[in-house]
Amino acid sequence: RILADLDLKPHKVRGWLTRRDTPDFWERVRDICALYRNPPAGAIVLSIDEKTAIQARERRHPSQPARPGRAARREFEYRRHGTASIVAALDVTTGQTLTETIRRNDAATFTAFLGRLDRLMPRDKDIHVVLDNGSSHTAKHTKAWLAAHPRWHVCWTPPHASWLNQVELVFSALTRAVLRHGDFTSRDDLIEKMDAWMIHRNEHARPFHWTYQGTPLKEWA
Repeated sequence: RILADLDLKPHKVRGWLTRRDTPDFWERVRDICALYRNPPAGAIVLSIDEKTAIQARERRHPSQPARPGRAARREFEYRRHGTASIVAALDVTTGQTLTETIRRNDAATFTAFLGRLDRLMPRDKDIHVVLDNGSSHTAKHTKAWLAAHPRWHVCWTPPHASWLNQVELVFSALTRAVLRHGDFTSRDDLIEKMDAWMIHRNEHARPFHWTYQGTPLKEWA
């Protein structure tokens, strides 16, 4: 009663992240938003990132569907069948996404993926890519690969601002559609269901109407 009277809830904790003091934070935000709004003519704009340690979990007992007056029921016990990780490249102008299952999340794996993209893309086009500051993206090996491929131009998100990377929206949709309520009998089953969802999504893909802080994109003064 004392805690209620004081409006204190010690059992509740809200996550908080103190943003680093990045002097060019807003300048980098503006550059990324401008890239989304006005892609360079004749260039390809990609948003790339990894989603790692996706669990293949199988419920020990079948879930019960919802019915009038009762929510769906899901057994809390499950079996673990390992994990899977993917790397994804979203074409910002078309909304289509290329994904690949990866065994390791390191610079060698990442640059191998970039190399495959480089061979797939028309040779006469520049490639602009949005990346966050993950270790596989900022490693010396990756920076050396980028330096050796001058048609690749990187727009880095500020620290603690990977949410500016549009591919995170694809990962969010994948989580809601496949992973959150999924039931997977094996790691291969998990991968197959993710691939099937992505293939279906690409058949109807459209670019995101991306906004910042819930308002239409605009130039900052």
